[in-house]
Amino acid sequence: MTIIIASSPIWRATFSRPASKLSILQRCKFSSYLVTPQELHQALSKNAPSTISTAPKTIPICAAWFMPNDPEKRTGLETFKKKRIPSARFFDIDEIKDAESDYPHMLPTCEAFADAMSRMGIKRDDELVVYDTEELGIFSAPRVAWTMRVYGHPKVHLLNNFRIWVKEGLPVETGPPEVPNITKYPTPSYNTDMVVKYAEMKTIGYDHGKEGAEDFHILDARSKGRFDGTDPEPRPGLSSGHMPGATSVPFQELLDPETKALLPAEELRKVFESKNLDPKKPIITTCGTGVTAAVIEAALREADFGSENDRRVYDGSWT
Repeated sequence: MTIIIASSPIWRATFSRPASKLSILQRCKFSSYLVTPQELHQALSKNAPSTISTAPKTIPICAAWFMPNDPEKRTGLETFKKKRIPSARFFDIDEIKDAESDYPHMLPTCEAFADAMSRMGIKRDDELVVYDTEELGIFSAPRVAWTMRVYGHPKVHLLNNFRIWVKEGLPVETGPPEVPNITKYPTPSYNTDMVVKYAEMKTIGYDHGKEGAEDFHILDARSKGRFDGTDPEPRPGLSSGHMPGATSVPFQELLDPETKALLPAEELRKVFESKNLDPKKPIITTCGTGVTAAVIEAALREADFGSENDRRVYDGSWT
């Protein structure tokens, strides 16, 4: 394992944070769900230097993942080994999933989640900061951070983002990672209020536009071509198009075009307002399989758009 300190000049972006969220995170080292590279770097420097220390740690979680039709045939694990934040653990969404489902990376059972967290050497009181690849920017990390929130991990954050971390010349590791000491992560409960399942989504689709039906915003993170049915889906056998009543919100519209970090809160609000969305209505986010739907959820959270209790992700989504 090699640690590299890059010599590139410091490059920093600023991100606004709604003050209303500060009270939610009082027990955390960070003041917001979104964490800048410099904030994470400073927090990691305060970790106990001993690997056998039982004190809570700040742990980076690499959520690297690529689409199944990636032209370069890249994998998250290979990218993690090539370049990562020191002391990071790898969360593989293609492995930590419902093993009995025919669909890709559906939410795992509570027992499978606890087992995965134990094997990653994570304790319940550790503070976790999830991040993506330098190549893609914000993409799959929001899904992993959302998954950890579904299972009630108390302190979860999203790095905004690893591409900026590298640009700022912060330390990276290369080579095979150290194997963490296994912990005993308690079996969690599952927050059903954060998730929409197929049967309910099917009913919502059938009832769309009918008199007396509850009015939802369904926000689709896929590309406009896939949403419109003019571009093919990346998985064989799936037709393109969209669910009745859905609104196209390609997740790329929520990112800075250069850094691929989430836009500042005010700009995110403008994107949602441009879609004629009502923040008082319940919001469901969806995509191809449930990965980039969580990008919209993270953006809604950062923009403080809609009630957190009325925002859910459709697990499995278009597949």
